Amino acid sequence: MPIVDNIRAIRWEDNRLCLLDQRLLPQQEIWLKLRDYREVAVAITQMVVRGAPAIGVTAAYAMALAMHDMREFADWQSRLAGAAAEIKAARPTAVNLAWATDRQLTLAQKETSSAEAAATILLQAAHDLLEQDIADNQQMGRHGAALLPEQGGILTHCNTGSLATGGYGTALGVIRAGISAGKQLQVYADETRPWLQGARLTAWELQKDGIPFYLNADSAAAYLMQQGLIQAVIVGADRIAANGDAANKIGTYSLAVLAQYHRIPFYVAAPLSTVDFAMPAGAGIIIEERPESEVRQCAGHDVAPAGVQVRNPAFDVTPGALITAIITERGVARPDYLHSLAALRV
Repeated sequence: MPIVDNIRAIRWEDNRLCLLDQRLLPQQEIWLKLRDYREVAVAITQMVVRGAPAIGVTAAYAMALAMHDMREFADWQSRLAGAAAEIKAARPTAVNLAWATDRQLTLAQKETSSAEAAATILLQAAHDLLEQDIADNQQMGRHGAALLPEQGGILTHCNTGSLATGGYGTALGVIRAGISAGKQLQVYADETRPWLQGARLTAWELQKDGIPFYLNADSAAAYLMQQGLIQAVIVGADRIAANGDAANKIGTYSLAVLAQYHRIPFYVAAPLSTVDFAMPAGAGIIIEERPESEVRQCAGHDVAPAGVQVRNPAFDVTPGALITAIITERGVARPDYLHSLAALRV
């Protein structure tokens, strides 16, 4: 069954960055049109856009907007560096945010002819990054599809599709590629509390593509594995340390432990830009703590006693020892990751 992925959550129109507001899906499809880099930073913080690759692309456009506003200032380079710091502070865990922002800042600082030229370069670089992300995801899908069984159940967590990237997806892109290759796959999508990215976003994408799937509570994963319904687990990542430890949406670590117990392969799909080679191990990854209200409430309605204390880590870190393989656009890395990931970098 060929998969036609026409879902795009990021686009550039009339000198504005347009973001599909993912907080409102699937009930409403509302586009926000942003002209100011500070508005983009707020959109990242408030989860209008989420998913490491998508955040990276969005950050690149935020830098282009910042550069456009600073063309008239003689000290535009220092002002742009300040804007970069603001953008990088929007969310601390996903490495693509800092990677894309620093990449744009370096490009601007290399341009000495004029601020106008720097603005043109940064906007084109953001366009190029968006298109490259889609191409990389498609290549990643081809590499990963070969690892999936010819038929069986595939469990995934959070949203890793077009909405989390420039288009096509990482882990969901691998599933798309597998089905396009003729594999008979049944997807099981974790609901992914507390933001319900699986229930709201992954289910929305799978339904649009006509991919067979079940939506399940996060706590059902062990039962599904015990019943023999899951033949592979595939997730994305927001930051991967040099040794293969992978930070991803909270609940991912639990799935990896369960998969090892049930002898099910556990795959991580992410672009090579998500690998932080300067981070030796996952213990050094900053884990974002989000507002308590996200756990006290569901869809804006209180579900816990008022004033109850909450822990709300947005991510956890899965040790590389629990990961069967890491799928990138440049190929598949296997343990030991310290060497296999570095080899893909060359």
